[in-house]
Amino acid sequence: MYESDAGLLAPGRAGSPAEATTGDSAFLQAMLDAEAALTRAQSTCGLAPADAGRAVTETADADRFDVRDLALRARSGGNPVIPLVADLTAAVPEDARPYVHRGATSQDILDTAAMLVASRTLATVLDDLERAAGEVARHATTHRDTQMAGRTLTQHAVPTTFGLKAAGWRALILDARDRLTTVRASLPAQLGGAAGTLAAFSAFSAPSVAPEDSEGQEDADGQGEADLLALVAAYARELGLAEPVLPWHTLRTPIADLAGALAFTAGALGKMAADVLTLSRTEIGEVEEEEWGGSSALPHKANPVHATLIAAAARRAPGLAATLYGSLTAEDERPAGAWHAEWEPLRDLLRLVGGAARDGAALAAGLRVVPYAMRENLQLTDGLIVSERLAAVFAGRIGRARAREVLSGAADRARSETADLSDVLFDVLREEPELAGLDLAELTDPARYTGSAGLLTDRALERR
Repeated sequence: MYESDAGLLAPGRAGSPAEATTGDSAFLQAMLDAEAALTRAQSTCGLAPADAGRAVTETADADRFDVRDLALRARSGGNPVIPLVADLTAAVPEDARPYVHRGATSQDILDTAAMLVASRTLATVLDDLERAAGEVARHATTHRDTQMAGRTLTQHAVPTTFGLKAAGWRALILDARDRLTTVRASLPAQLGGAAGTLAAFSAFSAPSVAPEDSEGQEDADGQGEADLLALVAAYARELGLAEPVLPWHTLRTPIADLAGALAFTAGALGKMAADVLTLSRTEIGEVEEEEWGGSSALPHKANPVHATLIAAAARRAPGLAATLYGSLTAEDERPAGAWHAEWEPLRDLLRLVGGAARDGAALAAGLRVVPYAMRENLQLTDGLIVSERLAAVFAGRIGRARAREVLSGAADRARSETADLSDVLFDVLREEPELAGLDLAELTDPARYTGSAGLLTDRALERR
């Protein structure tokens, strides 16, 4: 028994706007939209009757066609456009049938449909990224000066602020937004005919010319070429897509650019998710998700589900993008296999990023920051987290080499005796006359060593 893909194993995209815009029905509608736009464009250019454009457009409704039947029949020719053209042709009035798919090849329609699906999906992704950026900006503003431990290679490094961390998340989200906005504006229609020459369109539209009238033939051909370029432009306008300079059957820049921008977006959201997963660990507890997830076995669990789903998407996205990049090596004027290999990874990538953007907005909106936990964790190393500052101050009095030696010894003693670094340093100062008069309480206060975190946060938030 056939069952549709309801997203049972894909909670990241289940119920997201991207799921609706990338489903089989959405792709079918996009293919029908491409077919209808092609007939309308030919009508606009005088290559088909106006009634034909209207008739195909009125018939091009996905609800009138059987998606599963088309999928099964697609096996015979290797793509779903072939059976769709047959069904669409049969469904329109008889006088419009000669103008269905006239001059086009299957890849023209499916590539154009993919661009329509991508454009429609990216519109929802961009909305979610804007929401996520706004929520993260709120955290950055609120916690501009909230001190926390900066961590490098999993260990405490120097103090930082949560505001600066959130500002970094926002910068990545805005980078993703900008890349997707640029890519979406450049998504092109595809129209080239069987081998990218537009020859069939020329053949269908060429006037009858006597063989001996060679001069007239040349004029007609020149006018025909100009008309066909106008047809490509009209086709793109009908679809709201960019006009391609060349047919791109084997020039897959649009797919590669889209893949790169989507993979970057998954990674940008994944950075925020990775930080939340770390900071929400039980033993750290510096942030927590408001909409936490439960456990089938452990009643006490409050799992960071949004961050988990984003992290899963970020891990899958690069592999999908790699497949799409691999299809750049497409042979001849239309490839066998390279084009076909793109369809599922592209849809999966759109779905993953769409779901991740939805979860990113929800994660940012419901994130709870726990400043007291951040303050407590700053003290875990008993002052060692400000050793960089002490090294700089000590070096000004006793030189870098001696300062490093003194502080390394003090740090080893503080760790071995489980003592506070400032207590150990009181003894050190008695042994180093050049260090006399230093205010250890001030120098070992993590809150006083966050550098320009506040100013950097302010500057990052100036970006719109």
